[in-house]
Amino acid sequence: MALIRWDPFSDLLSIQDKMNRLFEDSLTRTRAFGPDEEIGVSSWTPAVDIFETDTEIVLKAELPDIKREDVQINIENNVLTLSGERKLEKETKKENYHRIERSYGVFKRSFTLPTVVDQENIKATFADGVLQMTMAKREETKPRQIEIQAK
Repeated sequence: MALIRWDPFSDLLSIQDKMNRLFEDSLTRTRAFGPDEEIGVSSWTPAVDIFETDTEIVLKAELPDIKREDVQINIENNVLTLSGERKLEKETKKENYHRIERSYGVFKRSFTLPTVVDQENIKATFADGVLQMTMAKREETKPRQIEIQAK
Protein backbone atom coordinates (compact mmCIF):
# COMPACT_ATOMS: atom_id res chain seq x y z
CA MET A 1 0.00 0.00 0.00
CA ALA A 2 1.35 3.39 -1.01
CA LEU A 3 1.52 6.27 1.43
CA ILE A 4 -0.28 9.43 0.32
CA ARG A 5 0.56 12.75 1.85
CA TRP A 6 -2.54 14.40 3.33
CA ASP A 7 -3.14 18.03 2.38
CA PRO A 8 -5.74 19.64 4.67
CA PHE A 9 -6.10 22.64 2.37
CA SER A 10 -7.37 20.51 -0.51
CA ASP A 11 -10.14 19.23 1.78
CA LEU A 12 -11.04 22.80 2.76
CA LEU A 13 -11.21 23.87 -0.88
CA SER A 14 -13.41 20.88 -1.68
CA ILE A 15 -15.78 21.77 1.16
CA GLN A 16 -15.84 25.42 0.05
CA ASP A 17 -16.72 24.40 -3.52
CA LYS A 18 -19.55 22.19 -2.27
CA MET A 19 -20.92 24.95 -0.03
CA ASN A 20 -20.75 27.49 -2.88
CA ARG A 21 -22.70 25.12 -5.14
CA LEU A 22 -25.24 24.47 -2.40
CA PHE A 23 -25.90 28.17 -1.80
CA GLU A 24 -25.89 28.98 -5.52
CA ASP A 25 -28.42 26.26 -6.27
CA SER A 26 -30.71 27.20 -3.40
CA LEU A 27 -30.61 30.94 -4.09
CA THR A 28 -30.81 30.99 -7.88
CA ARG A 29 -33.02 28.06 -8.76
CA THR A 30 -36.34 26.76 -7.51
CA ARG A 31 -37.08 23.16 -8.37
CA ALA A 32 -40.30 21.19 -8.32
CA PHE A 33 -40.17 18.44 -5.71
CA GLY A 34 -43.53 16.79 -5.99
CA PRO A 35 -46.21 16.09 -8.59
CA ASP A 36 -48.54 18.71 -7.07
CA GLU A 37 -46.00 21.53 -6.99
CA GLU A 38 -45.57 24.02 -9.79
CA ILE A 39 -42.27 24.51 -11.58
CA GLY A 40 -40.80 27.51 -9.82
CA VAL A 41 -39.12 30.55 -11.24
CA SER A 42 -36.56 32.79 -9.68
CA SER A 43 -34.58 35.86 -10.52
CA TRP A 44 -31.46 35.44 -12.58
CA THR A 45 -28.69 37.66 -13.88
CA PRO A 46 -27.71 37.75 -17.54
CA ALA A 47 -24.02 37.87 -18.40
CA VAL A 48 -22.77 41.27 -19.58
CA ASP A 49 -19.61 42.42 -21.37
CA ILE A 50 -18.68 46.12 -21.38
CA PHE A 51 -15.79 47.51 -23.40
CA GLU A 52 -14.61 50.88 -24.60
CA THR A 53 -13.24 52.26 -27.86
CA ASP A 54 -11.99 55.75 -28.67
CA THR A 55 -15.47 56.92 -29.68
CA GLU A 56 -17.94 54.80 -27.71
CA ILE A 57 -18.71 52.43 -24.86
CA VAL A 58 -20.36 49.13 -25.83
CA LEU A 59 -22.45 46.90 -23.58
CA LYS A 60 -23.42 43.38 -24.68
CA ALA A 61 -25.90 41.34 -22.63
CA GLU A 62 -26.73 37.68 -23.23
CA LEU A 63 -30.51 37.30 -23.22
CA PRO A 64 -31.26 33.87 -24.72
CA ASP A 65 -34.89 32.89 -25.29
CA ILE A 66 -36.12 36.40 -24.53
CA LYS A 67 -38.20 38.42 -26.95
CA ARG A 68 -37.24 42.01 -27.71
CA GLU A 69 -40.60 43.14 -26.33
CA ASP A 70 -39.78 41.57 -22.94
CA VAL A 71 -36.68 43.75 -22.38
CA GLN A 72 -36.78 47.31 -21.02
CA ILE A 73 -33.92 49.83 -20.99
CA ASN A 74 -34.20 52.90 -18.76
CA ILE A 75 -31.85 55.75 -17.91
CA GLU A 76 -32.50 57.78 -14.78
CA ASN A 77 -30.06 59.87 -12.73
CA ASN A 78 -27.11 58.67 -14.81
CA VAL A 79 -27.98 54.99 -14.14
CA LEU A 80 -28.70 52.60 -17.01
CA THR A 81 -31.08 49.79 -16.04
CA LEU A 82 -31.77 46.64 -18.07
CA SER A 83 -34.78 44.63 -16.95
CA GLY A 84 -37.04 41.95 -18.33
CA GLU A 85 -38.25 38.42 -17.91
CA ARG A 86 -37.43 35.01 -19.35
CA LYS A 87 -40.61 32.94 -19.26
CA LEU A 88 -40.87 29.19 -18.98
CA GLU A 89 -42.97 27.94 -21.87
CA LYS A 90 -46.04 26.09 -20.67
CA GLU A 91 -46.40 23.96 -23.82
CA THR A 92 -44.42 21.06 -22.32
CA LYS A 93 -46.01 19.40 -19.32
CA LYS A 94 -43.88 19.45 -16.19
CA GLU A 95 -44.11 15.67 -15.98
CA ASN A 96 -42.14 15.46 -19.25
CA TYR A 97 -39.18 17.39 -17.85
CA HIS A 98 -36.25 15.34 -16.63
CA ARG A 99 -34.23 18.30 -15.41
CA ILE A 100 -34.60 22.08 -15.36
CA GLU A 101 -31.25 23.80 -14.96
CA ARG A 102 -31.78 27.08 -16.79
CA SER A 103 -33.07 29.96 -14.71
CA TYR A 104 -36.34 31.66 -15.51
CA GLY A 105 -38.00 34.75 -14.15
CA VAL A 106 -37.30 38.44 -13.93
CA PHE A 107 -33.90 40.08 -14.13
CA LYS A 108 -32.62 43.56 -13.45
CA ARG A 109 -29.11 44.93 -13.97
CA SER A 110 -28.08 48.52 -13.27
CA PHE A 111 -24.92 50.33 -14.36
CA THR A 112 -23.74 53.83 -13.49
CA LEU A 113 -22.89 55.62 -16.70
CA PRO A 114 -19.60 57.51 -16.86
CA THR A 115 -19.87 61.25 -17.47
CA VAL A 116 -18.28 60.82 -20.92
CA VAL A 117 -21.43 59.12 -22.29
CA ASP A 118 -23.74 61.23 -24.45
CA GLN A 119 -27.06 60.00 -23.04
CA GLU A 120 -28.96 61.42 -26.02
CA ASN A 121 -26.94 59.27 -28.43
CA ILE A 122 -27.42 55.68 -27.18
CA LYS A 123 -28.44 52.97 -29.63
CA ALA A 124 -29.63 49.45 -28.84
CA THR A 125 -29.91 46.44 -31.14
CA PHE A 126 -31.13 42.93 -30.37
CA ALA A 127 -30.13 39.92 -32.47
CA ASP A 128 -29.52 36.22 -31.81
CA GLY A 129 -30.23 36.57 -28.09
CA VAL A 130 -27.68 39.36 -27.59
CA LEU A 131 -28.61 42.92 -26.69
CA GLN A 132 -25.94 45.37 -27.82
CA MET A 133 -25.97 48.96 -26.63
CA THR A 134 -23.64 51.49 -28.22
CA MET A 135 -23.12 54.63 -26.15
CA ALA A 136 -21.30 57.43 -27.96
CA LYS A 137 -18.83 59.57 -26.05
CA ARG A 138 -19.26 63.32 -25.96
CA GLU A 139 -17.05 65.28 -28.32
CA GLU A 140 -15.38 67.34 -25.59
CA THR A 141 -14.27 64.21 -23.73
CA LYS A 142 -12.55 62.52 -26.67
CA PRO A 143 -8.76 62.65 -26.48
CA ARG A 144 -7.14 65.29 -28.62
CA GLN A 145 -3.65 66.53 -29.19
CA ILE A 146 -2.77 70.10 -28.33
CA GLU A 147 -0.20 71.78 -30.50
CA ILE A 148 2.63 73.57 -28.71
CA GLN A 149 3.30 77.01 -30.15
CA ALA A 150 6.65 78.85 -30.05
CA LYS A 151 6.89 82.30 -28.41
